[in-house]
Amino acid sequence: MKAVILAAGKGLRLRPITQDRPKCMVELAGIPLLARQRQVLRQAGIGDITVVAGHRADVIPAEGDRIIVNPAYQRTNMVATLFCAREIMTDEEDLLISYGDIVYEPRVLEAVASVAAPVSVAVDVAWRRYWELRMTDPLRDAETLKLDAAGRITEIGKKPRNYAEIEGQYLGLIKVAREQVGLLREAYEALDRNALYDGQDFDNMYMTSLLQHLIDQGWDIRAATTINGWLEVDTLEDLTLYERMHAEGSLAPFYRPEEA
Repeated sequence: MKAVILAAGKGLRLRPITQDRPKCMVELAGIPLLARQRQVLRQAGIGDITVVAGHRADVIPAEGDRIIVNPAYQRTNMVATLFCAREIMTDEEDLLISYGDIVYEPRVLEAVASVAAPVSVAVDVAWRRYWELRMTDPLRDAETLKLDAAGRITEIGKKPRNYAEIEGQYLGLIKVAREQVGLLREAYEALDRNALYDGQDFDNMYMTSLLQHLIDQGWDIRAATTINGWLEVDTLEDLTLYERMHAEGSLAPFYRPEEA
């Protein structure tokens, strides 16, 4: 399996920390997010790792990994960043896609890797207790995620009207089976560059919009469910909360840094 870590964003909500570093180099419990991801990936035997960088790409240590720079990172989003790595997206191996501002325990990666489907997406079914740590109104921030009886995702990334439309939350980790990787490239190339995708132009398309497009085209995209075991570091408030909880010993039900 190959891994691509998307780490091009400016991390504005983590300023001033991200003034001189990308989000993936922000430290959680003394270790950069990227280092935590690399450790989990390598423990799982994934040695082919590509980091797609942008903001302050110069401070990301290669450590034997491939570093690709998204030259348009200031005006593009996750999907455009992913396809900056299109030359390594081949049918030889499964492809793991990960956001650069998350950390996860080995069990989360194992769940994604173990799903036998063209595309598997990590989904936290205990998302609400995690969201309630970070915000007073989880429904306002969460997105829809609906599943059929077989565990296929039928809807993702929309604005929910109620909690019944949220069967879990996507956490930014996707596995594409090797026989689908070339088809993923073809699907991206076939997208209308002039269309809007969930209100965003082509260059700023959300990853969930791409997933929904594939679902609408008939792709079999399945949930790899987990009960927490991960964190997103999106804001200074997030980081402050996690550091306090780690110091108090209360972070473990959500994420165990020592296991990652």
